[in-house]
Amino acid sequence: MPVVGPDVEEIVDLTAAPLEPWQMLVWNDPVNLMSYVARVFRTYFGYSAERANQLMLAVHHDGHAIVATGPREAMEAHARAMHDYGLWATVRKAPR
Repeated sequence: MPVVGPDVEEIVDLTAAPLEPWQMLVWNDPVNLMSYVARVFRTYFGYSAERANQLMLAVHHDGHAIVATGPREAMEAHARAMHDYGLWATVRKAPR
C-alpha cells in the first residue's frame, strides 16, 4: 500500500534573478598603435574621439581599461569583436 504524506503546499518563486553587470576590459599590448586602439573604440563602440582617447590612454598607462559594462553575453560578444580587431580583451563580473 502506498504511503501518503500530509498535504504540502509547494511555494515556487518565479521572480528572475537580477542581472549582474559584467565588464569587458581591453589590455595593453606591445603590438597595436595607440591611434589604432582609439579608432577601434570609436568605430566599434561609437565613442566620441575624446572618450575613445581617454580609454586608450587608460589602456596605455594603467595596463587595461573597462571599455563596456552590461550583460555577460553582450560583454563576451564585445570581447570576441576586440579579438577580431587584434586587441587583447577579457570579461569579468563587475565588483560589488
